[in-house]
Amino acid sequence: MKSHRNLVVAATAAALAAGLLVGTAGTGNASSDRVDSAPSSIKTVSSGWSIPWGLSWLPDGSALITERDSFKVFKLTQSGTKTQVGTVPNVVTTSGEGGLLGIAVSPNWNTDHYVYLMHTASEGNRIARMTFDGSSLSGYTTLVSGIKKNKYHNGGRLKFGPDGYLYATAGDAQTSDLAQDKNALNGKILRMTTDGKPAPGNPFGTLVYSYGHRNPQGLTWDSAGRLWEAELGNSTYDELNLIEPGKNYGWPTCEGSCSTSGMTNPKRQWSTGEASPSGVTYADGALYMAALKGERLWRIPVDGTSAGTPKAYYVSEYGRQRTVETVPGKNTLWLSTTNADNNGGEPDGADKVFQVELK
Repeated sequence: MKSHRNLVVAATAAALAAGLLVGTAGTGNASSDRVDSAPSSIKTVSSGWSIPWGLSWLPDGSALITERDSFKVFKLTQSGTKTQVGTVPNVVTTSGEGGLLGIAVSPNWNTDHYVYLMHTASEGNRIARMTFDGSSLSGYTTLVSGIKKNKYHNGGRLKFGPDGYLYATAGDAQTSDLAQDKNALNGKILRMTTDGKPAPGNPFGTLVYSYGHRNPQGLTWDSAGRLWEAELGNSTYDELNLIEPGKNYGWPTCEGSCSTSGMTNPKRQWSTGEASPSGVTYADGALYMAALKGERLWRIPVDGTSAGTPKAYYVSEYGRQRTVETVPGKNTLWLSTTNADNNGGEPDGADKVFQVELK
């Protein structure tokens, strides 16, 4: 790990104990901040990874995990057995944050064997579909193209919602005006059918579900089916947003909460040094948000449409935390790092997948 981490652990632990390292308020507090569950233990499931990015569960409880820069997809079992199942074609790097990003296993995988992927290609960012027969990936079909790419701000998260439709996050590709252009796919959350067409009920009749986003990388749904999103800000505030169809989440007019008419404020916001969030998941009454620059796992209790007081775990202990997902049927999380990227400064193979037990 980076040499500075051990030096800051004691200071950050003291700050946490004093209640200093919490996200600032957005648009309200939860009526109760009672902790129903919290991380109780952490262990390594698998090591030797180089920038693992997306993670999606198979029906047997194992996961498919993408590596951003190698373009490879691996299957990882609960016992830690790691097997490469394929390399995705047509992927290119951007010498920054682009490459092979999100992955989503079809909710009907037992019958269709489809896997969905988001990646950068020669002309821009794409959403594609491949077939996974249980041992190897094959085929390749482009479903969505025309999402502009850049060195940074490519978004990239893919997840199926409880409504059965596929959701994707698209960054502004370092062209902030695209986020406010409802005819552009960048700076948006997209919602589509399994064939890449606009899902019924989308607010503008297009793929666009919400807009005004800078670089969204986290998506999850709570127990009531509400959609939450984590978003990297510019230099002032990162955001946790409650997403509603057709709403404008402000970028680039607003970064964090503002009073501009027509803009939807975040439920929570953090300084970019505390967060720079990527993945987010829901478990047992709370959202868990992985932080890159902040090098920590945030727990945010939710009560209806309100988000309570955040608390940070594992501050500077494991480096840049990229993806967090709830293990199906368990009160357990999987948490991955991306320290082998340029910002992490670690060599290839330095990344890990951890298992976090919730008490």
